Order: sequence, then structure tokens, then C-alpha cells
Amino acid sequence: MIVGVPKEVKSHEYRVALLPSGVDELVRQGHVVLVQKGAGVGSGLLDSDYEAQGAVLVDGPERVWGEAELIVKVKEPQPEEWPQIRSGQNVFTYFHFAADEALTKNILASGCSAIAYETLEDAQGRLPLLTPMSEVAGRMSIQEGAKYLERPQEGRGILLGGVPGVEPAHIAIFGGGVVGTNAAKVAAGFGANVVILDNNLERLRYLDDVMPPNVTTLFSDRHTIRDQLAHADLVIGAVLIKGARAPRLVEKEDLKRMKPGAVIVDVAVDQGGCFETTRPTTHANPTYIIHDVVHYCVANMPGAVGRTSTYALCNATVPYVLALAGRGLKGAIEKKPAIRSAVNIYQGKVVNGPVAETFGLPLGVL
Repeated sequence: MIVGVPKEVKSHEYRVALLPSGVDELVRQGHVVLVQKGAGVGSGLLDSDYEAQGAVLVDGPERVWGEAELIVKVKEPQPEEWPQIRSGQNVFTYFHFAADEALTKNILASGCSAIAYETLEDAQGRLPLLTPMSEVAGRMSIQEGAKYLERPQEGRGILLGGVPGVEPAHIAIFGGGVVGTNAAKVAAGFGANVVILDNNLERLRYLDDVMPPNVTTLFSDRHTIRDQLAHADLVIGAVLIKGARAPRLVEKEDLKRMKPGAVIVDVAVDQGGCFETTRPTTHANPTYIIHDVVHYCVANMPGAVGRTSTYALCNATVPYVLALAGRGLKGAIEKKPAIRSAVNIYQGKVVNGPVAETFGLPLGVL
């Protein structure tokens, strides 16, 4: 099979979808791997690294998209890439369809099969291709929140851990999954007072057992959320519903309860965000202010730490790339049944329930 790795074109996206070691595995199995020149530079991977493992380097994206039967990417295809997608092609990447109707309709019109990292679910109910980037984004959310709490960034001028005689920051984390857990670990390490909200009591019991003493768990409901907004210096949005739009937990009027200069980091922005005021931003222009609250809503947070993120992502994706290249989509599903859950669109039909429901589209069958 011909496998294509285009250079990412989303703003300030420095990840690449395949490591040179992944190219080596594919070439050893008899596949041709087309890699666009410069695709790995943002992750510290040179064209010569790929060429040494047998990749065919090409100048632009046209040949990658035009010849490859399987496209392996990191971020959802951007509008300038939509016209290049072919009927019958398999595209394996993050899509987050429920947050983007235009993307959904254009991928449907292309006739390709969209295989989404974020909905691939294993036999234990885990999301192995979403987890690595959730770990990165969760840890980064505190790093970025700390930065934008600084007064030059329009924040409250708060040091997360405080100092002797001065209280630390109060951080509220909405969601106790992978993102929320990683955010809490880092925030606790800074010495902040941390509260994790979730509506899963078993998860809260687990977190209560494993977290340090400066992390408190609370059951999430409308009253508790609003109460935490009033106290928080930093709020992390970390709620996920697989394949569906993120639930909206905070309305615009609720922001008036927050302290001037408080910061929101909405990691759920890829799935539409869990704040009514969330809109996607970029690393070039990461923040905006509504009701004196700083919003950081960068839609590709892990892209800023491209090297770490690329290695973490590719460690998880390569076995599935090898299966798709070796057997095609239907054959790969037989070998790795988890791939079925990753197929959101199949040859012009929506086959993922939450995506179909979000946009009122008929649900097809894979």
C-alpha cells in the first residue's frame, strides 16, 4: 500500500504523524511511504532521518494526497486540504467532527473513509489514541494557566503555589478523566489548592485515594460548578463525551461570578468546549477576554510541544497504521476490532452515532 504523511498545515502545528521508525516498519512490510519534505522539522526530525529509513520524500502535498491510499495525519484536514481528498481514500487522524459541521460535510462529500483517533476504543473501554494527547494537554493546561495568570498577560497576578504567608491559587478542574487527572497532578505539584469536579462517584473515590492532600474531589452539579467559579483563580475545562460535542457546563452569565483576571483553559475546545464563551484560538493569538475573564482556548495545545507529542502519539498509533496498511480498512478491523469504533465516516456515510445525531444526519452501516 502507498501510505502518505503530509506536513501539517494547521496554525502552529509542529507534530508529525509518523516517526522514522514507523516508516522503517512500513517499508519492511513492503509498503511505500510518501513523506512531504519538512513534515518532521517541527518535532526535530529531519528529512534525512526519514530518507534513511526508506521514505520517499516529495516536495509538496499534492503527490502525497494524490497517490496515497492511506493518509496518516495529526490534525483534522484543513479547508485547503479538503479538495485533495479522494473517494476511496482512508484518512487516519484526529477529526473531532461533532465540533465542526463544515468539516463533516466536506469529508462526506469527498467519499473517503475517516478513521478518527479520538473515538478508537479498546476492549477495556479506553481511548488509547486520545490518551497520550490528553496527558500532554492536561499537563500543559496548568503550564499555560500559570502563564496567563500573570499580570502582563491580563491575569490576576497570582503565583500558583503562593509563598509563605500568602495563600496559593485556587484551581477548579471540571472533569476527572485523563486530562483532569494530569492537570491535577501538575497543579498539586505547584502547591496550588486544587478541586476536581466529576459526576462519576467511583472515579471521585479513586482520585480521592491517589491524589495528594491539596487536591479535593467534589461531585459535579450546577450548584457546585457555580460555587467553584466564584472561588477559582484558574478553571480547567476537561470534560469529554466520546465522539460527541462537549457538554456546556458554564453559561456566559456565569462568568460574572468569577474574579476579574481569572483564567479559563478549555481543553475541550476540540469538541466544542464546555463553556458557552469558548471559541477556538491559536498559539499565535491564544487568548481573549469576556467579562474580565481570560480565555485560553487553543485547539491544538499539544502541537506546541511537538517533539514530546509526536513521540507520545506515534507510540500509540503505529500498530493501527501497520494494520490499516497491511490489510485495508475491513481487514484491519478483523485483525484489530477496535478500529471499527474509530471509523466515523465510511465512503460518504456517517457511521458514528454521536456525529450523526449532532448534525441530524442519517446513520449508515460500516
